[in-house]
Amino acid sequence: MNNLRNSVRLIGHLGQSPELKELKSGKKLAKFSVAINESYRNESGEQVKDTQWHNITAWGKQAELAAKILTKGSEVVIDGKLTNNTYTDKEGVKRYSTEIVLNEFVLVGKKRTD
Repeated sequence: MNNLRNSVRLIGHLGQSPELKELKSGKKLAKFSVAINESYRNESGEQVKDTQWHNITAWGKQAELAAKILTKGSEVVIDGKLTNNTYTDKEGVKRYSTEIVLNEFVLVGKKRTD
């Protein structure tokens, strides 16, 4: 049950193709974003569409595989863990970011063409 403590699963479409980088240490890193679309009815009964964007980071073989297989618009199932980061920007302001570190992914459908 330990793996349930910090587990994220999403199904969405890639906002851009993964960007693969090799770090000085030799480790491979890929970053991309996934859009999750939801729709619901508000108090007035109107249909509302909402899109949430999630930043994904992949390491090692998963990074290489993501860069090889996934492209902008691909529908994908993401399994990973949520991480929070802090950094100080150029103006000295402390900033926060949240991302999902990829454990595995499954390509669901064909690339979107819109």
